[in-house]
Amino acid sequence: MKHSIQEHEPILKDLSNTILDVCRESVTLVKRSDQTVTSTLTQKQEWEIYLEFLKVLFNLVDRISAFHVSIQQQPEFMNSLEDHVSERLKTLLAPSLSSAQIDEQEIVVAIGRAVAESRETYEPYKFVCSEDSKERNAFLQHVGERVAGRVGAVKNQAIISTTTLCIGAVIPALTALFEGKTPEPETESSPETQARAAGQSSSPSTDPSGTRVIKLISVVASISGEEFETRWGLLPQFRRDLRPDQVEALTDYMNRVAQIVGDRFAIESSKVLGKADPPVGNA
Repeated sequence: MKHSIQEHEPILKDLSNTILDVCRESVTLVKRSDQTVTSTLTQKQEWEIYLEFLKVLFNLVDRISAFHVSIQQQPEFMNSLEDHVSERLKTLLAPSLSSAQIDEQEIVVAIGRAVAESRETYEPYKFVCSEDSKERNAFLQHVGERVAGRVGAVKNQAIISTTTLCIGAVIPALTALFEGKTPEPETESSPETQARAAGQSSSPSTDPSGTRVIKLISVVASISGEEFETRWGLLPQFRRDLRPDQVEALTDYMNRVAQIVGDRFAIESSKVLGKADPPVGNA
């Protein structure tokens, strides 16, 4: 069954808000990651970092949407997302546009250029967002180095690590938005699509009672061949609100939780290794 692009309006709005929120919060976290380097950032450099995160998020949405939007509608879907982001950004920047001597058309052009550069820069990396692979890790490393380069410190590990954490943490949130807001297809999705979409936690979602739920922390366990892996991540805004000592304590606790979950997952998975589809656990 075909769906018109209007049926995707709810997710387009949520995606545009999420993208801009993550960009803003990520810039803040990058600035805090190594203040000896970032304390001298100019407004122009901050804007370039913001646009760099925007490029990455557009690329991730493009990848994830391939599993939820028909191939015929995907180009229109991404064009509509670009329009939504531009309109939302114009609204957010409206109070400062006149003082900054920037008109609305410049914002539209900047977003359009960012989307075009996103395709050129990041599409060569071939990976599925839900799979932890060498190609995805190389992609994240490239993103981190590009952001660090905008700061003027390409090899700064604090900035690179902060960037990869922000991008890695937002992938489950973007996936959850698609899973909760895209129209259901007429036929069931293929096992391959279900397997690729499986392992993603959400941030925000809705429980059966209708209560809005925001997952601040996610733990994901997966198996590839004979290798088991458990990883955890934080919602960027949650991490931003924590003090350094709280982040350190939470990291210690979550590493222990991941170890416990991973050990249990390995035991349970060993019982079903003969099945066709590898199990994926999401806590």
